[in-house]
Amino acid sequence: MSAAGSDLHAAPSLPPTVRIGYGLGSLCTGTFATVPGLILLYYLTDVLAVPAAIAGAAVFLPKAWDVLINPLVGAASDRSRLRGGPRRPFLLAGACTLPPLFALIFAAPPLRGAWAAGYVAVLFLFAATAYAVFQVPYVTMPAEMTEDPHERGRVLGWRVGFLGVAILLSGALAPAIAHADGDTPESYRLMGAVVAVMLAVGMFGAWAATRRAPVVARSEAEPSLRAQLAAARSSRPFLYLAGMWTLQALAVGVMLAGVQYFATYTLGSAGAVTPLFACLIGPLVLFMPLWNLLARRKGAGHAQWCASLLYTAGSVLLAFTGMGGPALGYAAVVLVGIAYAGLQLLPLTMLADTLAADAAATGRRRAATFTGLWTAAETLAFALGAAVFALVLTVTGFRSSDAAHHAEQPAAALTGITVGMSVLPAVLAAASLLLLHRYRRTPPVPPRTLQEETARAD
Repeated sequence: MSAAGSDLHAAPSLPPTVRIGYGLGSLCTGTFATVPGLILLYYLTDVLAVPAAIAGAAVFLPKAWDVLINPLVGAASDRSRLRGGPRRPFLLAGACTLPPLFALIFAAPPLRGAWAAGYVAVLFLFAATAYAVFQVPYVTMPAEMTEDPHERGRVLGWRVGFLGVAILLSGALAPAIAHADGDTPESYRLMGAVVAVMLAVGMFGAWAATRRAPVVARSEAEPSLRAQLAAARSSRPFLYLAGMWTLQALAVGVMLAGVQYFATYTLGSAGAVTPLFACLIGPLVLFMPLWNLLARRKGAGHAQWCASLLYTAGSVLLAFTGMGGPALGYAAVVLVGIAYAGLQLLPLTMLADTLAADAAATGRRRAATFTGLWTAAETLAFALGAAVFALVLTVTGFRSSDAAHHAEQPAAALTGITVGMSVLPAVLAAASLLLLHRYRRTPPVPPRTLQEETARAD
């Protein structure tokens, strides 16, 4: 056995408090990825009377900012020599700023229409920036806390477990509070405050618990965004994998934005969003271990194919809710939820494998660069999902309203809601399979490719 291999097996285990405490951070990442995508577009169009096109822009543009800010935060934390470690000071900065900013998004003054959209967009932009400051260093930490892949898998297991809890809890609780008093601005203010507390618990918990986390390796930051993009172009496996997940995240984002409209206008009850979301996210905790087992036995790529095909099938089935009734709709959402459990786990597993292969091929640690670009693409896709659904609403003639006066919707808008919730995500998920096929057929990257790509970029 080589000395390196001996050192790897001799590496001490991380304290349980570090593993569990790190996982607490997913209470933030899961909640912030879920609640705005689930409820913000509907809040604008059906509570603040914002036209669908303007509402879509107000949701999309602040999150599009992440495409620029995420890689920059990754590079800044890579170069950081702050007291408390390279990542934890960023976690603390995000924890101090994101919760109050999130609460303020839903604490709008008595505004309607475009003015309300402007207020929400500005606060959402600040919140998205604070989230990037926390998230990018957070997702980089496991690769730096241990070089033992088995120990890193245990850390990620807690992260994924808390992610499922966060998505389920926030996705069920936020709509329930928002609709408890008839979709009033006051109920949304209360919802924003409650969710802000959840964010604070996860963020401060992760910051405090990782104070004993070792730093056994440091990834290397590329000096500019241009160089980071050149690094990404040098790794074709990463490009295909990131492209696949971007399309799937867009499909999930479109469906997430449509859940509230589907509940209100297709199933006939705004409150139906809570059981719908429970059907979607409930399987997350139950089936994620089964997807993990399939990945270990057949490979993560094979499991990803199965999850993607199941998601596509469930989305298509959802289109027939009008003919089969609510029971068929709920059953279809359960199938989508089972697939979603795999989609939350498997791309991250494949990303870790891809980063390890890239380090072996190039001799460089570029985890922060790639994870920064990954999270930027993911965040943009989820935000674009809301914008795409808003475009569907606009094209089909959806009529915005406020909490006191709900507009009657034309038949075309009702059809658009069903199509946007089902057929469109199915098409996007099917398209992602082409990139997944290319990913599995892509050879390793030669070590010299990075220098060639960087020289070409310069």
